[in-house]
Amino acid sequence: MLDDAETAAVLTGAGVSTASGIPSFRGDDGIWGNEFDPADFHYRRFKSDPSGFWEDRLDLYEAMRPEGVEPNDAHRALAELETGGVLDGVVTQNTDGLHVEAGSDRVIELHGNAERVACENCGQRSDAADARERVLDGERPPRCDCGGVLKPDVVLFGERLPSVDLHDARTLAEESDVFLAVGSSLTVDPAASLAGTGARDGELVVVNYDETPYDREASVVLREDVTEVLPRIAERIT
Repeated sequence: MLDDAETAAVLTGAGVSTASGIPSFRGDDGIWGNEFDPADFHYRRFKSDPSGFWEDRLDLYEAMRPEGVEPNDAHRALAELETGGVLDGVVTQNTDGLHVEAGSDRVIELHGNAERVACENCGQRSDAADARERVLDGERPPRCDCGGVLKPDVVLFGERLPSVDLHDARTLAEESDVFLAVGSSLTVDPAASLAGTGARDGELVVVNYDETPYDREASVVLREDVTEVLPRIAERIT
């Protein structure tokens, strides 16, 4: 199917990054409800208590980004498929930046990138590592040169997905002859609805250990390890 497709794209979820050692947010082992309270990371909390928000944000980052994390074989296989002209883009629900690190070029980060911060005042983006260091040194909240408060460049609870990114992702799904949904439970909208768009306008392929709400709409469902099946696919068609 991929070999015959003129246009193909992929949506990735937490299951692609857990193989790199990054824990998932949801599920029995997810950090929401087990280690952290989602209410602490709501946009209202950021606005009303930016100092406390940033203190908790450091703890969350340390839990979500263990030392030594790097792209895994699934990330690298998707980058290889794009380089080989098979994939036209990657849409991801993940905020770890590992697709870009692996070499993917067209990456739509629906929920943002935790490795960046953005100024609430002027909108300038910068490296999150510097902001985290300043928070550790007592600057709470960290501020931009213009005086605005810096915010993690991710979509917090209470915020909508960036309209431009969501539009681009939907367009990519609509135009794809084959749309892969990889490592995602496909339960969180509006990202999950991209699978429905892909199934309606082309062939949907679901790669996930657990059942998803879109399995019945898929042309192919693979209950396999993404770090094993994606490299096999890449090897066969690139």
